[in-house]
Amino acid sequence: MAIDPVCGMKVNENDAFATSTYNGQTYYFCSKHCQIAFDKNPEKYLKNKEDKGHTHCC
Repeated sequence: MAIDPVCGMKVNENDAFATSTYNGQTYYFCSKHCQIAFDKNPEKYLKNKEDKGHTHCC
């Protein structure tokens, strides 16, 4: 299972709604909303990912 870097939701890599690649790593998203937010500013979400708990956004 992957973790959506925007909302913290667990995402099955095989069933992810969307993916993005940043710095050679693939990220998995629960929704288009999360993918768009990440693509606009990936560092915002990667910088705080250790501090972020699950916050259901969608």
